[in-house]
Amino acid sequence: MCGIIGYVGHQQAAPILLDGLARMEYRGYDSAGVAVRSETKGLQVYKSKGRLQVLSDMIHGGADVEGTLGIGHTRWATHGEPNDVNAHPHVSEDGRIALVHNGIIENYHELTEQFHLEGSLISQTDSEVAARVLDALYDGDPLKAIQKLQELIVGSYGFCILFDDQPGSVYAIRRVSPLVASYTHAGAIIASDLTALIPYSNQYFVVPEDKIVRLTPYKVHV
Repeated sequence: MCGIIGYVGHQQAAPILLDGLARMEYRGYDSAGVAVRSETKGLQVYKSKGRLQVLSDMIHGGADVEGTLGIGHTRWATHGEPNDVNAHPHVSEDGRIALVHNGIIENYHELTEQFHLEGSLISQTDSEVAARVLDALYDGDPLKAIQKLQELIVGSYGFCILFDDQPGSVYAIRRVSPLVASYTHAGAIIASDLTALIPYSNQYFVVPEDKIVRLTPYKVHV
């Protein structure tokens, strides 16, 4: 199983994301990555094959990455070999959307053809297809775009999503794949495993299937 974490709050996100991913290392993985948004640098994506420590060293424990909201992922390869390109997060072609994904999109071949993505994908993953389709559906309304994506996808998924033009919000949705969320003194946190939330809160809720969750520094909206 892969690990997912998302955070938005008042603290720097990257160290929190790395800590959460470290707490989920027992689940097994072959690569890791984070995407963090800041007002000055926009979406910043860092990912690498191998142990989480490789990623942590790359960004000096998160100290090199500015921003108070972000998403992180540890991947166990199901589509595509373990490498830097296939690692999550995946981004849209124009870089305005980043997402992490657990699960399997059964109809990703059909979506690739429907949205004319052949030849433009850079990874071998079904997850990049989801990012590209979401980008095609997005017209400035994240909820509407995510709902349309949900209606198109066949399979299981847990998504955490960043939109570059939606500062202060992390979006998530799941079907089958687990996600738990909590509002804490540090902000709002979501993860695929309760262990990632332990340092911040002992109160949490399981994200309902097929419900879109929006996390802000002050609230978790369903």
